[in-house]
Amino acid sequence: MQLVVARIGRAHGIKGEVTVEVRTDEPELRLAPGAVLATDPASAGPLTIETGRVHSGRLLLRFEGVRDRNAAEALRNTLLIAEVDPAELPEDPEEFYDHQLIDLDVVLADGTAIGRITEITHLPSQDLFIVERPDGGEVMIPFVEEIVTEIDLEEQRAVIAPPPGLIDETQAVIASSRDEDAADGVREGGTRADGTWASGSGEDA
Repeated sequence: MQLVVARIGRAHGIKGEVTVEVRTDEPELRLAPGAVLATDPASAGPLTIETGRVHSGRLLLRFEGVRDRNAAEALRNTLLIAEVDPAELPEDPEEFYDHQLIDLDVVLADGTAIGRITEITHLPSQDLFIVERPDGGEVMIPFVEEIVTEIDLEEQRAVIAPPPGLIDETQAVIASSRDEDAADGVREGGTRADGTWASGSGEDA
């Protein structure tokens, strides 16, 4: 299974380094020297990481064969993709990969369905669940311990305790969105991006 682990940003310096927007909570594993990553667009890769270092809070990478600023700048906005075993799980039982969390039903403690996780956005301060509502609208839910109180992979649901104003509960429905889709024959398999969840944290791997 392929998961997006980073996006290449601007060139740094004149020797081929680039800044990267990390999309994994395990950069030391996914973005280590020697790692070979597929890319989107595919024509930009595969890329082999030669060196990595942190500078002013940003991760800088250099790839084999990329030796100057022009070559580095040409990679800007390229997505880096790691091959991950679908059965692989984080060591910490309270951490999750994006592919485990996408498509989970989001419900309140009383079972009121809020929607379904369609995307996870990794921000510097925290991660956000992008949740599709039954009416087609979207709501963003911070992936923090105080709000996301339980992740139940067996039941394929995330239980939340939203603060006032985060969700308009009058628009929520009583019934699992999964049950509704099952009746329509529309359910796809589910997969936090290899962003893992440590409280308050973030392809995907």
